This record gives sequence, C-alpha cells and structure tokens, in this order.
Amino acid sequence: MSSASTPEGERPARAARRPRTLKNRSYQVARWLHVYTSMISLLIVLFFSVTGVMLNHPDWTFGSSETQQTVKGTLPANWRSGDAVDWLRVTAALQAQSGLKGIAGDFRTASDSDSVSFRAPGYSAQVDIDPKTGSYTANVDAQGWVAAIGDLHRGRDAGSAWSVALDLAGYFLILIALTGLAMLLYLKKLRLSGLLTLLVGAVVVFGLMRLAL
Repeated sequence: MSSASTPEGERPARAARRPRTLKNRSYQVARWLHVYTSMISLLIVLFFSVTGVMLNHPDWTFGSSETQQTVKGTLPANWRSGDAVDWLRVTAALQAQSGLKGIAGDFRTASDSDSVSFRAPGYSAQVDIDPKTGSYTANVDAQGWVAAIGDLHRGRDAGSAWSVALDLAGYFLILIALTGLAMLLYLKKLRLSGLLTLLVGAVVVFGLMRLAL
C-alpha cells in the first residue's frame, strides 16, 4: 500500500476553494440580473416590439375598422345641484345608461350646453348635455383594436395602472441594456469586437435620427 494513501475510514482533505474575486462576483451578478430581468420583461418587450412595427405601418389594419355611432338619452333628475353639475353622478349615469367607457374629462359648463368626454385606447365619446332638460347626445368613435393597441404603446388614455407598466418596461429595458454591456466588458475575447459593433450601431442610429429630423 502506498505511503500516500489515507488510513481506512478517513477521507482525503478537499482542496481549498479559491475565493471568488470581485470581478467574478460582479460578472455573476450582472449575468443573473440580465437573465431574470429578460425573462420577467419578455412578453412586454415583445408587445412593444410588435406594436412599434404596427405603428410604423398604419395601413396594416388586419380587418380592424372604425365605427361611429350617436347615442341619446336623459340623465336622472338629480344630476344637478342648483347651478352646479354633479359630474360624478353624471359620468356614472352615462356609463350605466349608454355603456360609455374610459376616463372622463374635459368637463365644461355653459349656459346653453354642458359637456364631458370619455377616452380610452382606440375609443372616444363626446357628450353634450342640455342643461334645462338633462337630455344628452353622445358621439362615440371606436377606432378598432389596432388603434387601441397603438394607444397602449403610446400610453395614451390608458390610465395610471398602464402608466406604471410603461415605467417598469422602461426600467427593465435600461437594466437589460446595462447588464448586457457589463457582461460584454468581462468577456476578454469578445470585448473589442462587441464594442466596435456597439459603436457602429450607435453611428447608424444617430445617422438615421439626423435624417429623420
């Protein structure tokens, strides 16, 4: 038996693990953030990519068509309190009676007509109210689902919840870009070619922006 062998029942000591350097730890963190933020934001990035192409080609309707209609009705008797309009009650009645949707705004009061508008992605309704009788006329314009997702892309008339989603999407994209760049800087074999590609891409993008402007 060799003198280097260990006694029976004893295990050879494991080689001490080399401590990871700051460079290795930084690379692992950048890779972890890059992978998981990419997975979290995958669908929303895909959504903005597809809708961005669609916005660039407004003639691609995919069967979506605009519809316009006029809806008439009369508000409940308690829609006014003296000379003041109870807009909360008015908007609730319009939504219940005529199926109007979206965010109510542009409240206007005049001696001959009161008005309010409703807006949602791909949708708008302008309501004119007779202050004497409470009768109203709503001109509704529904532009179809293509216009709706285009407005979602722009964040137009989509409400505060979607505004938060847009902010999160922007933050995720910034983080993905920065962590991808950080990972490239750690890859010695690809660093130079990657940075040159980044430079060429930046020149092309800024050149196209200059032509567009």
